[in-house]
Order: sequence, then C-alpha cells, then structure tokens
Amino acid sequence: MSRELTGAEALEVAEKMEQNAARFYRRAAGMYEDPKVSKLFSDLAQWEKRHVEAFAEMKKRLSQQLWGIGQYGAERPEGARPQTSTPVFPDRADPAQELTGRETKADVLRMAIQKEKESIAFYASLKEFVPNDEEVRAIQDILDEEDRHVRILTQSLEQSV
Repeated sequence: MSRELTGAEALEVAEKMEQNAARFYRRAAGMYEDPKVSKLFSDLAQWEKRHVEAFAEMKKRLSQQLWGIGQYGAERPEGARPQTSTPVFPDRADPAQELTGRETKADVLRMAIQKEKESIAFYASLKEFVPNDEEVRAIQDILDEEDRHVRILTQSLEQSV
C-alpha cells in the first residue's frame, strides 16, 4: 500500500473490501446443496459483515479525532484524492460475478483462501495509517480473524479433496 492514502481512506478501502467479501461469500453459499459448505460460506459472510462494522467505526473515530485537532481535511489538497478501489475483492456492482456457478467447491475454496491471504496482507499494512494503539489492536483482532478464516477454509478444502 502506498502512503498516498489517508488513514480514513485506507479504512474506507478496508470497509469496501469486507462488504464485497460478504457478497462473494453469500453468492458462494447459494451455489452448492452441500449444507456444510453452504453454512461455512454463510458464516464467512456474517463474519465479514462484522468487519465492515468494525472498520466503519474505526473510520468514524479517526475522523472525529482529526476534526478535534483541526486536521480533518488537511491531509490532502482538494482534488488530490486517490482512487480507493479495493485491491482484493474488486469494486463492482456485484463482486460475486467472479463466481460463474460452474466452479467446483474446491475451486471456490481456493479462491476464498487466496482472497483471505491478500486481505491479510492489505490489513497488516493498515496499522501504519491509524494513530493509536487501540485502533492497531482492533486491526490486529481482524487480522487474527482473517487468519482463522484461512485455516477454516484450508481445512474445508482438505476435507473436500
């Protein structure tokens, strides 16, 4: 991640990534009649929704802190806002469009594992954008959950092959 993003913008990207991840997992949950796999993807969608809420709250607190010290809006000159499309779950009307419905369960599990790993890398870099230890701990908690998602998905993949 480049230093071109402000903290609030980086958190906005993370929030969008989680929204898109939840859509992806909801689509994956409906693709298979296997109740175990459907439940896994449904659970992942719910967990990602909680991450959306966490990042939104962090962004709100960061904006309030900057406003309180008179720096809100001063981080970047007018018109210099960078593109904040999401690097992992891309911005589009429906990120689940990546899923055609022809993928095997193993294919979708592999896709999900890769996306979770890419999310982990992105979120690890977010820590440099937040101003206090409380926010760093909150991001670390999300990183720990994302790592748990990778383990769960990997176990599910191993069981399905």
